[in-house]
Amino acid sequence: MRLNPFLSFLRTLGYVIGGRLHFSQGRIGEVVTMEDGQEFVIFRQAIVDPSQNQPEEPGATLRVRFHVAHMSPKQNKLFSLLPIPFFVGLPGFRSKLWMLNEASGDCQGIYEWDTVEDVKNYASSFAMKFMTIRSVPGSVSYEITPESIN
Repeated sequence: MRLNPFLSFLRTLGYVIGGRLHFSQGRIGEVVTMEDGQEFVIFRQAIVDPSQNQPEEPGATLRVRFHVAHMSPKQNKLFSLLPIPFFVGLPGFRSKLWMLNEASGDCQGIYEWDTVEDVKNYASSFAMKFMTIRSVPGSVSYEITPESIN
């Protein structure tokens, strides 16, 4: 499925107007230790309330890790605000955690989606290509985890 950034922007605008997009502060500053031992600090969280025709719980998770080229962590935190409207409105998006490993400078995003198909569509979308272009070559990795819907 080809994803359209303009339509995503319009859908995100609808979430904002409808009060469905939230930037929760509850987990900001939380340290998350990953399976490989790397520690990441959460610096932003976005959540879209599910619609009536969406499942109550997300069906898949995407973990993306990368190292930004030519930017300090502080610059990247600011820059990472710009693409938000262009992926939050993509079909199936539920939430994202923005994270930083202070020691290595690696960035990590953990996204929740309605389905594995939604994740795969995102992984081959303009948004992932944009992330790859602005990252150190070879530093982008991702993992898709299907989750059972409760």
